Formats: sequence, C-alpha cells, structure tokens
Amino acid sequence: MNIEAIKNNLRMVDTSSLVDKVEAKLVELLQKRKLKVGDTIPKELELAETLGVSRTVIREALLRLRMMGLIESKKKKGSVITSPDLFGMMSKSMNPHVLDEETLKEIFEIRLVLEIGMADLLFKRVTKEDIVELKEIVRNEPPAAQYHLFNIDHEIAFHGKLYEITGNETLKKFQKMLLPVFDYVHKSGLLKKQPLLKTFTSHKTLVNILETGTPEEFRNGMRNHLENHFARIFQ
Repeated sequence: MNIEAIKNNLRMVDTSSLVDKVEAKLVELLQKRKLKVGDTIPKELELAETLGVSRTVIREALLRLRMMGLIESKKKKGSVITSPDLFGMMSKSMNPHVLDEETLKEIFEIRLVLEIGMADLLFKRVTKEDIVELKEIVRNEPPAAQYHLFNIDHEIAFHGKLYEITGNETLKKFQKMLLPVFDYVHKSGLLKKQPLLKTFTSHKTLVNILETGTPEEFRNGMRNHLENHFARIFQ
C-alpha cells in the first residue's frame, strides 16, 4: 500500500470518528436546548459553527439521526424532532433466519416473562366483551392433559388477544414484532421435545381466572401454563 493510500485510509478513519463524536454532541445539544417532539432543530450552518466542524460532517451526523428516527424533514420547517418508532427499527433486524440460536432463545424468554407480568394490566382493562371473545377463541381447543400437544395457532390467537386487552400500544407492537421469531423457534427444532406435564393450566382456565379470579392467581396460572415452554428452553 503506497503512502497516498495510507493517508486516504487514515482520513476515512478520522472522519468516521469525528462523525461519531458530532452525532453524540448533536443529541447532547438538542437536549440542552430542551427541544421537544415537533420542535425545529437549528440549521446545518448554525450547527456547524456551534460545534466547530464542517457542514459535511453535520450533514452525515444528521443523516444518522434521521435513520434512527430522532429527526425528520418537514416541508417549510426543515428538520424537526420526532418520537422514534423503536420497534419499527428493531423489526428490520429481527429476522429469525439471521439471528443466532442463543439470541433466538433469549428473545423467546422475553416473551414468556412479559406474559406472566401483564396480569395487572389485564385485570385493570379487560371488558365483558373481551371475556366473550376469549371464550370463543378457546371454545374449540383440546382439553389440557399430561400429554398436551402444543398448537401454535391456538397460542397466537389467545395470547395475541391478551396483548390487545392490555391497551398498551408498545406491548402490542412488541408482540407483533416477536411473532415471526415465536413461530420460527417452534418450527426450527431449536427447542427440546414437548415434556410430559403432571399439571397444566389451559387457556380456558386462564379465561376463567381472568373473569372471576385475581391478578396473582392469573400470574400463577400463566406461569404454570408456560411451564412447558420454559422446560423446553432450559432442559
């Protein structure tokens, strides 16, 4: 490699490092100015003068912020602060076919923990109409038994309705993002064989608890219901 090529490579490294620093400084500057969602950020020239760098560096740093969903361009307003779609960005890289086995299992564990922990929200927001719909969902399910066979269609329909009942839009987006991973993990052979269960809380029992029981009873019931999933992950 000749000297000119080495200089070019060094300049590329330095530029990248500078953009990284300016990106962080931009976020810090916007915070210091207490800009909120919808507020217009300063023009490129002002930012360049404030941070002591070229407009080219500012432009590249702003492009990164746009890609992160922190700012967007508006006609006649310039660049404004936005509320990033976190799961929209995450879902682009949440392709189960390119994630390693350990990551897939950990994502699956997150889903299980969430569903045990949503009891209080469910009891606060569930309606009689929701109970009717849940009963219809579970009406044709097979009875729980020691040799209960997992059915992913039943799981998706039932648990998807629970996420809907929470009324938490972020939770619903997260569940929607995880569905392809959930489906893939169960079909991929990554999990252990279905274990034999002495006890098993069915979807029907969970509906009954949601209708007449308490959040603590629901948490215990959900924990028991998901016991087979945990066993398949940790065996």
